[in-house]
Amino acid sequence: MALNPMEQFTIKPLIAEPLFSIAGHPIFFTNQALLMIVVVVASSLFLTLAVKPGRLVPTRGQSMAEISYEFVANMIHSATGEDGLKFFPFDFTLFMFVLCCNFFGMVPGSFTVTSQIAVTLALSCLVIGMVIVVGFMKHGIGFLKLFVPHAPWYLLILLIPIELISFLTRPISLSVRLFANMLAGHTLLAVFAGFVVSLGAAGGVFTGLAIAPMLLIVAIMLLELLVAFLQAYVFAILTCIYLNEALHLHDNH
Repeated sequence: MALNPMEQFTIKPLIAEPLFSIAGHPIFFTNQALLMIVVVVASSLFLTLAVKPGRLVPTRGQSMAEISYEFVANMIHSATGEDGLKFFPFDFTLFMFVLCCNFFGMVPGSFTVTSQIAVTLALSCLVIGMVIVVGFMKHGIGFLKLFVPHAPWYLLILLIPIELISFLTRPISLSVRLFANMLAGHTLLAVFAGFVVSLGAAGGVFTGLAIAPMLLIVAIMLLELLVAFLQAYVFAILTCIYLNEALHLHDNH
């Protein structure tokens, strides 16, 4: 029987009985929820236990944790300046969560949380919600100037709706970018794995041909590791850019 490459994205309840109901809709504890808990616990333990103050020679774990801190801090500083460093906990948490979800999804038999549009859209809405709150807290009603670019008045009739639509579609673009990349990569891996199984089961000369898709799986796996990091970076850097717009409006243009 051919393998279904989309089966790996199926959300399955781990407990037969629902935990509770919302408006008559049962809420189950699923494999997606389990992986998110695992990611949060594992990343939190790593970042807290790996770093010990006063250690003269840092361990590899501490070096990785410190590099992660410095990487995100430098990214925020370069994108938003000193004002943006106050949002380091928020951006660092997003970066580590997305990064660890992407990496945990590469483990065979695991579940890729970021391949679910509901998860990526929720994270994107959280980012845009933070941008709106920060913008109104700092500028008040003046935050609406973000949608009024520096242009002649007769062009504003066209540009203001474009700026507004562009802002409102950010959660969609931000979520789909992450979701689509993780979905496509894992689907491709499953398809080539199906080729290996099918060719190996065919026997004869086809068994030898199975080495070709197997080598492709190794190459794609390495590429997916790079994509997993890049997507976490893109999500975090776009968060910094959006926060920078909320902080400085058109001053950074």
